[in-house]
Amino acid sequence: MDESTTTLSLAIGARVRQERQARGWTLDQLAEAADVSRRMIVNVEQGAANPSVGTLLRISDALGVGLPALVEPPRPKPVKITRKGQGATLWTSAQGGRGTLVAGTESPDVVELWDWTLGPEDSHASEAHASGTKELLQVLGGEVTVDVAGQVATLQAGDAMTFPGDVAHSYANLGTEPARFSLAVFEPGVGSGHRQEAGS
Repeated sequence: MDESTTTLSLAIGARVRQERQARGWTLDQLAEAADVSRRMIVNVEQGAANPSVGTLLRISDALGVGLPALVEPPRPKPVKITRKGQGATLWTSAQGGRGTLVAGTESPDVVELWDWTLGPEDSHASEAHASGTKELLQVLGGEVTVDVAGQVATLQAGDAMTFPGDVAHSYANLGTEPARFSLAVFEPGVGSGHRQEAGS
């Protein structure tokens, strides 16, 4: 292959790999969807093959992108910064509590990052989210009591826990000082069916 062909092959390979990984597909899954051999997918991704237009069309169709998208060099994933105070406060309480969504990813597999404050004797109850939702929580200050479908745990500053978000759960501050915690919510397959109200 001459230099321009090599450059194009490497660009196509990088784009195919990026699109495949963005879908969470294995090499075998893409090969099956495109009706080409696994070896061909490996060679294309490594820029070692000079595949026919027909092969590229099958791969681009399987990935759900047009052929032109495969011959463009992959673009870097966009970086989004949320500065302090710019998050979306989606819950507040009379005790001074607030739940602020500070960052999130796009569907289908959504990850939300929340900054929560609970005032003294404050609480927030959440209905079960969509099936498969998981939550990770770390207490940054004060004390937080978490109830997950009747399993109750009290966490101090620095403590962390993971729990299913697809069951009823709640967070409470039973103390006399404000409590603060960071919460990550993972919601797989958003947009593929019914989704409960998000966040918390």
